[in-house]
Amino acid sequence: MLKAQGILKAYGSLPVLKGIDLHIKEAEVVSIVGASGAGKSTLLHVLGTLDYPDQGEILLNGTSIFKLSQQKLAAFRNQQIGFIFQFHNLLPEFSALENVMIPGLIGGRPAQEVKKRAMELLQMLGMLERKEHKPSELSGGEQQRISVARALINDPSIVFADEPSGNLDSKNADELHDLFFKLRDELKQTFVIVTHNKELAEMADRKLEIADGVILTD
Repeated sequence: MLKAQGILKAYGSLPVLKGIDLHIKEAEVVSIVGASGAGKSTLLHVLGTLDYPDQGEILLNGTSIFKLSQQKLAAFRNQQIGFIFQFHNLLPEFSALENVMIPGLIGGRPAQEVKKRAMELLQMLGMLERKEHKPSELSGGEQQRISVARALINDPSIVFADEPSGNLDSKNADELHDLFFKLRDELKQTFVIVTHNKELAEMADRKLEIADGVILTD
């Protein structure tokens, strides 16, 4: 589904990614591990089109994504890619349901269709009864489930998660990890997860270890 070849990325004179080659298959949960500063989050941002590589090519479902215009890339990202971050990035003035719907509305889909899908996802994630609550009225684990539903609202090909359980206690972290595999099994959802959580890293279908800007093991 996703293929990256020869990815180079530097910030000023500091090289961060030094020639990354990888592939991700459909319905696969892949973890990316490594020490702080190894390039994990930079790689995730480049794969997720949030940052441009200096060199190299990324193909997602056969589309060379960095050859798209900025406008087409933004639309492609909205339709094909979901994101889950350590800090939930929910909009505080909107309800849980509204937060989940936002990417679908940005993508121009009919509001009723987006709402129906949002309700289905909230039901699947055990959050339907909390749909009218604002983020401040939800626990950390509940907020992260809302951010997962938001990432899935457009039925993306792939979801990138950056330290998704980093701010959760062990119980909520375990529940979130189990949720990723439930979504893989039930929705055939693909996940690429940067994590320091050893348990999650080992649960994944594949573990990529990155050090000093290159992938050491797969």
